[in-house]
Order: sequence, then structure tokens, then C-alpha cells
Amino acid sequence: MSDDPNVTSGALPRLLRDLRHKLLHVHKTLLDMERADYEKMFGSVNSGELLQLVINGSQFSWLRKISALVVEIDETLDELDGEAPAAPAEMRSLIEQARLLLTTSDNEDFRQKYQAALQREPAIVVAHAEVMNVLREDA
Repeated sequence: MSDDPNVTSGALPRLLRDLRHKLLHVHKTLLDMERADYEKMFGSVNSGELLQLVINGSQFSWLRKISALVVEIDETLDELDGEAPAAPAEMRSLIEQARLLLTTSDNEDFRQKYQAALQREPAIVVAHAEVMNVLREDA
């Protein structure tokens, strides 16, 4: 990661916002894939049912790792507008967490399902590449 003070001042929050946006795209693409698989087995679900599945369903549980990371990023970005702005180290930690999650996750279930999704769905490969491009900006 860069130690350039300019990256800390304005570019680091921008980078974190870009990362959040791209992670949401990855999450939505994965969610669409899981929803299609679920609906093939159990029939169509509406938005409310899907939300309950995402929150409580075991088939969707692995996606919660990305959801939790996005929530952490949101909380950190909210701090930027507050009285106690987020520390650069906190922002860098979130960027590193995203990098590790999508490349070498220590969560076996997530890693296996994410790698399988990358092999299966071209849209996920594209979304993954977009996240990695954002992460390279901070390398």
C-alpha cells in the first residue's frame, strides 16, 4: 500500500468509496447467481422472500462475508463526515480485508464457493476484475 500522504488526504476515501461500489456489484452478481440456483430447485421467490433467504438461508450464508465488509466500509465512510474522521489506518485495513477476502480468504466455505463462481459465471469474473483494479490503485 502506498505511504504517499496525498493518498491519505483525498484519494484514500475516494478509493474506499470506489471499492464499496465494486464490492456491491460483486455481491449483487453473486446473489443473482445464487438466486437463480435456488429458484431452479424451489421455484421463484419474491424480493421479501429473497431477503429472508439472504439473512437466514444456508445457501446464501457465504455471501454475508461481503455484506459485512460493505457494512464496515459504510460505517467508516460515515465517520468521514462526523466529528471523529476515520483514520487512514482504518481505511487501509478495510482495503486489505477486501483484498484478502477475494484472493486468499481463510474462510474455506467462502473461498471454495467464490472460486467456483469465478469458474462458472463470466459476469462474476468481470465484477471481480473491477474490484481488483480498484485494489491495484492502492498497491
